[in-house]
Amino acid sequence: MTRTDGDLLDNRRTEPAERLDAFAALYDPTTFRHLAALGVGPGWRCWEVGPGGTSVISWLAKKVGPTGKVVATDLDTARLAPVARPPVEVRRHDVTTQEPPGEGFDLVHARLVVVRVPERERALRSMVESLRPGGRLLVEDADLALQPLLCPDEHGPEQQLANRLRYAFRQLTTRRGADVAHGRQLPRLLREAGLHRVEADAHFPVTSPACAALETATIRQVRDQLVRAGLATDQDIDRHLANVASGSMDLATAPMISAWGRKA
Repeated sequence: MTRTDGDLLDNRRTEPAERLDAFAALYDPTTFRHLAALGVGPGWRCWEVGPGGTSVISWLAKKVGPTGKVVATDLDTARLAPVARPPVEVRRHDVTTQEPPGEGFDLVHARLVVVRVPERERALRSMVESLRPGGRLLVEDADLALQPLLCPDEHGPEQQLANRLRYAFRQLTTRRGADVAHGRQLPRLLREAGLHRVEADAHFPVTSPACAALETATIRQVRDQLVRAGLATDQDIDRHLANVASGSMDLATAPMISAWGRKA
């Protein structure tokens, strides 16, 4: 991922591999559907911003083929080493402070990046500037405020605890500069950035094994911060993790808003 000050979910910690796998299981099918609809194909030049994992890069590389190019940029590129071969070029890069890693891209894609950086307008502007005329931008970000519950069916104490911890997580996220209502703003922000033919939709998993895996990895990663902030106790977290492991709860995610448009 790309930088955010004091990022709660730093990919250099111990749990991110589990989180990245869960994100791929939950959201890759939707991302691939949108990319395919935008026409990604042989010879395309693509910029994948802050991918974290390799699944989207690999999909793009297969689609663009040997005549195309995929530039994958992140602050920490260690996890991208397995795909760093033609047509993929991996670069260390900060989308909020550095110039784009090229120009004339047919496609720029960013998932769960813009929502996590303070300089959101600058990041979007950089992506738009790097597009060729007629190039496509696809931005996908969660909206934690649009659906704030971990358990929409709050029918018992286990679900109530889960929702209390989700609220605590949102508080920490907001304190670190993330905009928890960012996803819904994407269509407007893309139009304000000068894109045309802007459209958007949302993907909202209600229950799946990947939702449970994502919740477990996330809570483990932010556990110490929740306790230090006085938002939860170790006993709360242990009980919640045991409830999740039991498989008896229907865990949801925040809606993932996908917005796309074309450069005039």
